[in-house]
Amino acid sequence: MCGIVAGISNKNVLPKLIEGLEHLEYRGYDSAGVAILNGSIKRVRSTGRVTSIKTKVKKSKLEGLIGIGHTRWATHGGVTEENAHSAYFK
Repeated sequence: MCGIVAGISNKNVLPKLIEGLEHLEYRGYDSAGVAILNGSIKRVRSTGRVTSIKTKVKKSKLEGLIGIGHTRWATHGGVTEENAHSAYFK
């Protein structure tokens, strides 16, 4: 089962996106990603649990006021970072 969270804020929306992804953890998934609009679209994707994406997001210093996050359960294609949904935001 896949899940999507999105937000618009007057401060960095990323913590709320991560919180939303944590609420989706019970659904079962194999990868997650976030995309932030900040002049251009920036993304971070990861296989595994939300903790994996949290670590990558901290290292990326990603910030923005508009964003979307997702979890993915691979029904098509392998469990790879490249197959995470945010792959469409290049």
